[in-house]
Amino acid sequence: MHRRVPSPRLPLVSRCGVVLGGLAMLVAPARADSTSPLTALVDAAAQRLQVAEAVAAYKWNEHGAVADPARVQQELTKLGDEAVAEQVDRDYVIRVFGDQINATEAIEYSRFASWKLNPGGAPADSPDLSVSRSTIDALNQVMLTQILANWALLLSPDCVAQLDAARGSVGQGRRLDDLYRRALSSATQSYCQ
Repeated sequence: MHRRVPSPRLPLVSRCGVVLGGLAMLVAPARADSTSPLTALVDAAAQRLQVAEAVAAYKWNEHGAVADPARVQQELTKLGDEAVAEQVDRDYVIRVFGDQINATEAIEYSRFASWKLNPGGAPADSPDLSVSRSTIDALNQVMLTQILANWALLLSPDCVAQLDAARGSVGQGRRLDDLYRRALSSATQSYCQ
């Protein structure tokens, strides 16, 4: 009967695991600490862009137009009024949300072009537009809240670096493709003053 001698590798492997686990815990907070204060704002903008998929599908299936100037004007007026109520510059908010809407429409046009060239790839059905609009309205409120919370930073020289960091973080975290990264850059182009 042979007695099994414990392998000297096991303790080494265990120790390496503990060391690597400890290093991972040190690295994880560094990542969190490097998050930009603008990340929540940029993330809401990215989420709002992603709603374009459902909106484009609805418009495609209903044979509707991508652009809806009357609705855009109505939304921008409403957001401008909300900005004034929160003592934020109306023109700034209208410009920021105008950029957001233009970037969203660009994604919708891209989807229309793709489906026109490949009708088999078009969605067979789509969610009700009111669901998408409710999501957009909620994200607009998040964005307005974040603009208000970060107003001093948005006006500061640090804004550009913080915005770049937030775009990178959100792009990576949401695994945005090239179209969405370009749309996010366009949607956020007027954030810094």
